[in-house]
Amino acid sequence: MNKTLFISKGMLTSVLGCEVHFQQKDEFAWNVTTAIGTVAHRAIELLTGWRGTPYPATLVNESIARLGEKPNSLGDFLTTMTDGDRADLTNAATDRVVKFTESFPPLQQSFIPVAESSIRWPESGTIVLGGKSDLTLGRAELGESRKVIIDLKTGGAWPNHMDELRFYALLETLRTGIPPRLIAGFYLDAGRAVPEHVTLETLSSAMRRTLDGIGRAVELLEGREATKRPQASCRWCPLATQCEEGSAWLEEQSADRD
Repeated sequence: MNKTLFISKGMLTSVLGCEVHFQQKDEFAWNVTTAIGTVAHRAIELLTGWRGTPYPATLVNESIARLGEKPNSLGDFLTTMTDGDRADLTNAATDRVVKFTESFPPLQQSFIPVAESSIRWPESGTIVLGGKSDLTLGRAELGESRKVIIDLKTGGAWPNHMDELRFYALLETLRTGIPPRLIAGFYLDAGRAVPEHVTLETLSSAMRRTLDGIGRAVELLEGREATKRPQASCRWCPLATQCEEGSAWLEEQSADRD
């Protein structure tokens, strides 16, 4: 490999799941459903620095406007969506923000809240680990672990969610030498947090998973044949209609919910 291999939480989840899906280069298609989480997250990010107490819908409208200014596929969708789609998106994202403000303690400045905090380690090299946590509270002081890393989630809980948070804990530890005190997934629809204390076992598990993902990614980039592994990403995989394994898995999951 002559160029940098960037390892993110999404990349690890993908390569450790269905390798065929990992190799897909098709551009992600934005719609109201897929944009809700991103718009709600951006609105909550604005909330952490907003002076006064804004209405949730105000935050969502500002979020849509700011994301729409970006020269990317999401910005294109937001600036060209119909009035009906805008209304649906605004209502759904506002619902998530309301649930956050109802369920989460007020973000006092003494908590040192930081939204969309980027972590990268090392700064450069053949392999770089990186990510952006939705919300962090606190900071390390005098070598003491006090930081809490939070990922905001729409929809239900999936097993890989905690794995992704453990990856963030590993990144924070590599970057500062001090692990965070706590990681937590906060589920906006349910209005509840799923916390986990960061221990040596947490970091060891995250390291093993990261090294496994790097190894598989390198093998695939060097030409190894990809393996199909049905998983949650089958719901939006562009190959879903032609993949027998994925279709069967989706039918089984649908039957379990009925």
